[in-house]
Amino acid sequence: MLSLRFARAASALRTVAAPKPVSRAMRFSAVRFASTRYTTDHEWVTFDGNTNVGTVGITEYAQKALGDVVFVELPGQGSEVAQGDSIGAVESVKAASDIYAPVSGIVDEINEALADQPSLLNKAPESDGWLCKVKLSDPAEFEALLSAEAYKAHCEGE
Repeated sequence: MLSLRFARAASALRTVAAPKPVSRAMRFSAVRFASTRYTTDHEWVTFDGNTNVGTVGITEYAQKALGDVVFVELPGQGSEVAQGDSIGAVESVKAASDIYAPVSGIVDEINEALADQPSLLNKAPESDGWLCKVKLSDPAEFEALLSAEAYKAHCEGE
């Protein structure tokens, strides 16, 4: 409901909307949101702090540089990966490129759809074209990756 305050100015009435009361109490939720970080090698990780699982993929920038993807090699499910290690490869009509682990941990799941549809990396590299899911052994590694703003600046500098 809008409350009104009346003020008399130069013998004319005017209506002024009174400010709404501001609640000083802040509410915090226990819900944790997934956030995304990037590497200088053009991989992304979306980390879910509730499950300690990071979903890994290549960025839009990387897929544009590669061109039409024709084959994807992924790590084995259950394999242990260390940050910076090669965990697979992407082959395109232009080039082949290694995929590096942005975080350390155990590969929890791989995107089986990429075996039959490697073009998912071109169509939706940062959603349906994810590569694998890694149960992180050190969540601090995720926090040390680039923010979206820092990654954008990195790409503009290339």
